[in-house]
Parts: sequence; structure tokens; C-alpha cells
Amino acid sequence: MITLLIAMPAVAALAAVLMKNHIRRRRMMAATALLHLCLTFAAADEGGGIDGWLGLDSIGFIFLGITSVLFLAAAVYALGYLAAEKEKHPPRTDFVESKTVFANMPEAIFTACLLLFLSTLTLACAAQNFGLLWVAIEATTLATTPLIYYHRHHRSLEAAWKYLLVSSVGIALALLGTMFLAVSAMRPDSVEVSMSLADFLRAAPGLDHMWLKGAFIFLLIGYGTKMGLAPMHAWLPDAHSESPSIVSALLSGAQLNCAFLGIARGLQVCAAAGQGPFARELLIWFGIVSMAAAAVFILAQADYKRMLAYSSVEHMGILALGIGLGGAGSFGAMLHAVNHSLAKGMLFLLAGNILAIYKTKSAHDVTGILKVSPVNGALWLIGLFAIAGSPPFGLFVSEITILRAALDGGRTAVAALYLILLALVFIGMASPMLAMAGGAPGKAHAERHSPATIIPIVALAGLTLLLGLWLPHPLLQMLHGASRLLGGS
Repeated sequence: MITLLIAMPAVAALAAVLMKNHIRRRRMMAATALLHLCLTFAAADEGGGIDGWLGLDSIGFIFLGITSVLFLAAAVYALGYLAAEKEKHPPRTDFVESKTVFANMPEAIFTACLLLFLSTLTLACAAQNFGLLWVAIEATTLATTPLIYYHRHHRSLEAAWKYLLVSSVGIALALLGTMFLAVSAMRPDSVEVSMSLADFLRAAPGLDHMWLKGAFIFLLIGYGTKMGLAPMHAWLPDAHSESPSIVSALLSGAQLNCAFLGIARGLQVCAAAGQGPFARELLIWFGIVSMAAAAVFILAQADYKRMLAYSSVEHMGILALGIGLGGAGSFGAMLHAVNHSLAKGMLFLLAGNILAIYKTKSAHDVTGILKVSPVNGALWLIGLFAIAGSPPFGLFVSEITILRAALDGGRTAVAALYLILLALVFIGMASPMLAMAGGAPGKAHAERHSPATIIPIVALAGLTLLLGLWLPHPLLQMLHGASRLLGGS
């Protein structure tokens, strides 16, 4: 089942390149996404995989489920988005620099890269071997770099290069961490240990602590670069801002989680080897630094897509803080990953609609969305309160859970910093987003939105609200299982 989940999008990517009809290709991507979601749920019951290489534990299944749901939303949105882009015949004039003319990447290549991205994300979620995990996360970089350069102008080219270079440095450091992990298991009197997660957990008591600590530091910095933790987040605002909204939603809601998975796997081994406190302390302070960096940039941000990108840096910091605190914090972090992916995916898709209406990414030049497009305006307000962790949305529950873990663990200073930074981010986001929704209508352009560009956003908003009011029992069980794997409760 797992091998089918990985292979199916890859085969569909090949078919997308060969297919000539644009409408059939878009429908084929949506059908692949729907089938992938169905197979993902089937895999939860049937399992499968390859011993030592592929398998789905609770952590992997949660991230795969998020990826699959978000990709289906993006694929449905793409039905309307790509049709609208096709109508804007090249060459097009850039709305930021009127003298710049550009043409989009061929749609067949774009669709193929999206499907390959799904395949590599699935491989990362299912990888049970540190070497394979590294290969999968590197493959996500290769699949997404062309997607960032969809609009072929100089800003997207610069963002794509920055993403490729910074991510490559990060992934090289993660490779060094993986090698250190292998060295930690090399002892003359020990049995041979493969690179599988299960073998490392069994051999954990005998691992060399010095090499293991070094491995975790490099895994944290390497995968943390890909995850967008500060101060290694330099690629993230440009890549998320210059990408098409579909890609921004998937980068923020799915790819960052996969990099987080790499760190979580390292934490599992450290905890089993009795080095959990060392790893958790590092995670706590990387989390706080990331939240602080995001707060500073959000308070001074005039570009609403970059603001959403810095919000992702903040939420990745919350994830790191949550698993760093352990206990209930691990449960809160996993729940936060689910809620953040849904809310941020919704907001990035919505940002695409707003960009199509106003032809600007400046928050100052966008006003009166509620009057110009009431549905998009209402969803924009819902998205603000969802991503800011306001009740009754799901992020409120996960943020409160992490706060309680900090207080229960006696980390009062961390809890205080956490609350202050959450408040600063809320102020930084609420001010421009409320101004965009309200006020007199700004300079808007007539833009017809198809139902396909609204329905997935409404669905994601509904899921975010639902998870704040009720957690389905299977999801609750899965979250507790993931939390226990991370040493939590």
C-alpha cells in the first residue's frame, strides 16, 4: 500500500507531461489527489511497507494525512487557478514592475512537478531509515525548486535560487548529522546497526553520547533550515512570497512538516539513549528564537504573502517548543502541526484570490475585501482568527496545551516569553489583515472566481473550526500515539 502511495503520483507526473489536453490533465491531478487520500486512510488499517525502510507509525501517518488532505485542496483549487492563468495569454506584464514582461512555465511541467512533490513528500513521511529520509527530503527540494519559478520573472528566479542554495546547505548539514548518527553506533564490541530507525532505537543504550549529541545538533540545524527555524529561515519568505499560492500552501502546510519529521526522528533516538534533556533544551530555545524573529518581521511587514510566510516561521517555532517541552507539549505540538497546516493552507490559497483581485501584494493597497468580494473577505477574517489561535479554532487548543505543558514543567520564563510573542504576532497580523478586510474598496480589478477556487478554502476553514470543537477518536488516538513516540504523554 505504501509503495503504491509513493509510485502513483510519480506515474501520474509522467502522464501529465505526455497529456496534451489541459482540462484532462487538471482533472487527472485532482483524481490522483483524491485517490491518494483514500489510500492514505486505507494504509492506516492495512499498514504494509518494507521492513527497515518504509512504514507508517503514528507520526508518519499524521504528516502523511495532512499532506494528502492539503494536496487534494490544492488540486481542486488548481482546476480554477490554472484555467484562469491560461486565459492570461503570454507575454504578461508584471504588476509590481510594469516594464517587466514574463510568461509562465508550461502547465504540463508545473503539474508534473506538483505530482512529483506529492510522491517525495509521501516517501519522506513513510521513511523508516535515516538515509532514505535524507534522500526523500532532498528530493522535495528538487521537485519544488521549479515550482517556485512558475512565474518566470527575475524575482521568482532569485527566490528559487535562494531556496535551492540555502536548502542545499541545510540538507548537507543534515547529511553530516546522519553520518554522525551512524558513527555513534560504531563500537568494536557492538552488533552491526543499520540506518533504520527501529535498529537505532534498539541499540540506543549503547550509542556513543558524544557522537549522538553532535548528530542531533547537525540534524536540528540541517533539517531546521528546511523547516524554517530561525536564524536559518532566510529562504522561506522569498520562496513563499514569489511562488504561486498553490505552491505556497503546500510548502508551508506540508513540506515544513516533513523537515520537522527529520528532527523528530533524531529526538526519538536521543530520548531512547537517555539524551532527551539535551535535545529538548535545544529545541525549546530554537523555538523561542524562531517565534521572536517572526514577531519582529511580522510587526514591520507590508507584504501580506511575506507576512504569512513569517507566520510559518512562528508556528514552526511553536512546534519545536512543544516537543522540546515534552509531556503534554508533544501532544500539543502534533495537534498544532495539523491545525497550522489546515489554517495556513487556507490562507495562502485565499491570498491567491486576493492577489488576483487587487494585483498587488502590498497590504496597504488592499482595502475593502468584504465589499469587493464578500466571500473572500469573510474567509480572510476567519483565517486571521484561526491562524492567530483564537477560540474556537483548533490552533487555540494546541497553543493552550503547549502553554500548560510549560507551566506544568515549571518553565515559567519560557511560558511568559511564549505568551508575549504570541501577543506580538497577533497584533502584527491583526492590524493589516483587519484593515484589508474593512474600509472603502481599494483599486480592485474585475476577477471572476470559479467555485473551485472557493470550495477548498471553505473546506479547510471548516476543518480548522471542527478541530477546535471536537477531535475525532481515531485522530485523538493517533496524536497520543505520536506523542508517546516523542516521549510525551
